[in-house]
Amino acid sequence: MEIATLGAGCFWCVEAVFQQLKGVEKVVSGYTGGFIKNPAYREVCNGTTGHAEVAQINFDPAVISFEELLEVFWKTHDPTTLNRQGNDVGTQYRSSIFYHNEAQKSTAEFYKQKLTDAGAFADPIVTTIEPIGDFYAAEEYHQDYFNNNGSQPYCAFVVKPKVDKVKAVFAEKLK
Repeated sequence: MEIATLGAGCFWCVEAVFQQLKGVEKVVSGYTGGFIKNPAYREVCNGTTGHAEVAQINFDPAVISFEELLEVFWKTHDPTTLNRQGNDVGTQYRSSIFYHNEAQKSTAEFYKQKLTDAGAFADPIVTTIEPIGDFYAAEEYHQDYFNNNGSQPYCAFVVKPKVDKVKAVFAEKLK
C-alpha cells in the first residue's frame, strides 16, 4: 500500500471522489501543510493555521497508480483558482499535492508541467506541490461525510456533481 495526500477544495469532495476508485482502500479527511499542532476544524476554517483541507488516500499501486490518482485529481477540480474552489475561499482550500517521496514529487511536477505545456487550462495552474508534513485526521463527523450526509444541501449541490463526473469519466476505474 502507498499513500497520496491531495487537496482540491473542501475535503468532503476530495474524499467522496477518491472513495469511488478501485485500488483505493481508505480515504481519511484531514489537515496538513500548516504550522500548529493538532488543529481543529474551526481553526483551519478561519485560515489562521496554514493547513489545507486534504484527503489522505491509501491505495494499492498494483491496482491504481499515483499517476492515475493525479489524473482524477486534475479532472475533478479547478487547479487554476488560487486558494479557492467554487464558493469555498481561503488558503485551506488550495489546490495542492503533498508528496510522500521524491518519486511522487517528480511525478506531480512532470504532470503539472505537461498540462501547462499542453494548455490544458485557460489560466495558469496554481496547484502547490509540497512535502507532506504532519497529517491530522479531521474530526470524526467529517469522515465519510458524503456517504453519511448525501441529502445535505452542500453535498447535493457541490459534492454530488463531482462524484457523478468521476462515475461518467472514469467508469473503468470504479469499484
